[in-house]
Amino acid sequence: MSDRRELSRAEVARRRRAQRTAKEMEQTTKRAVKPMVAVTSRAPISSRPRLVAKPRKFNIALGLPEFHFHKPKISMPRLHANWRLASILFSLLLGAVIYLAFTLPYFFVPSATVLGNVRLNRDEITNVMGVVGQSIFTVQPDELETRLRMNYPELLSAEVKVYLPNHVYVTVSERVPVILWQKGEGYTWIDATGVAFRPRGLEAGLVPVVAVDEPPAGHPDLTDPLSPPPYMQKELVDAVLALSPLLPAGSTMTFDSAHGLGWTDPRGWKAAFGTSAHDMPLKIRVYQSLVDSLMARSLYPEIISVVYADAPFYRMAFIETEESTEEEIVDGEQ
Repeated sequence: MSDRRELSRAEVARRRRAQRTAKEMEQTTKRAVKPMVAVTSRAPISSRPRLVAKPRKFNIALGLPEFHFHKPKISMPRLHANWRLASILFSLLLGAVIYLAFTLPYFFVPSATVLGNVRLNRDEITNVMGVVGQSIFTVQPDELETRLRMNYPELLSAEVKVYLPNHVYVTVSERVPVILWQKGEGYTWIDATGVAFRPRGLEAGLVPVVAVDEPPAGHPDLTDPLSPPPYMQKELVDAVLALSPLLPAGSTMTFDSAHGLGWTDPRGWKAAFGTSAHDMPLKIRVYQSLVDSLMARSLYPEIISVVYADAPFYRMAFIETEESTEEEIVDGEQ
């Protein structure tokens, strides 16, 4: 009988399992002893979410010496602004521009262009402004307008405009005279608002008035501070213009403070109409009626007064006799 006995099936299975386990342990031991090349990432680890993906760097085990691939870096020089230097340069540039603007002949005004003048000539206006030869940057339009209006009362308006490089344009509007007012040896022109100004040459169509006294002064125009105060009331001017068509040929209109406007009729009497203009048409009709009535009776009075339209009168001349001197005053209503 043999010493070796046959192994059972369970024992054979246990032996095979033990051999396989011993073999796995041997392989594990060899693998643990062999050194391994570590694969690491050089990307920084951050808990914050990355907004822009950056390339990651790896060391690859190729069995060769280690190679590291780096991204090339291009650096640009930074310019640091020096505000102090910039302000100095700007100041120098601005000073040079101002100096050239005031010294270059290219910006000097050679002459002024005057528009709208009728009686005033261009040389007078240019001389008063004094802009010829000045730099265009020193011309002040408002100041020139005031200077023109103050020196020439006959100017109703004045507008000055300047344009680069050296142009000055002046647009004026002159007053239109309607009355030639004479007192003593002097005379002046009067416009429709009562403003008086110096006569310039001969003007057709003016109504001449010979004055004994000063007329009532007018009220200044509050809307135009540069307008001169009126020499006479506008109502008096309107009265002169209303009476002028009735003026007899060869007669001159007169003015005095007692009777206002009037004239001496060629037939021998003095006509008086006062200074009111609002009822002047009525005064003219009353005057014509009185003249027609007197001429029908061949009466030649000394004065016919319609200063008050509701109380006109005429006065006959003195009749001298040996016993007495009688003055006949006849009411216009009789």
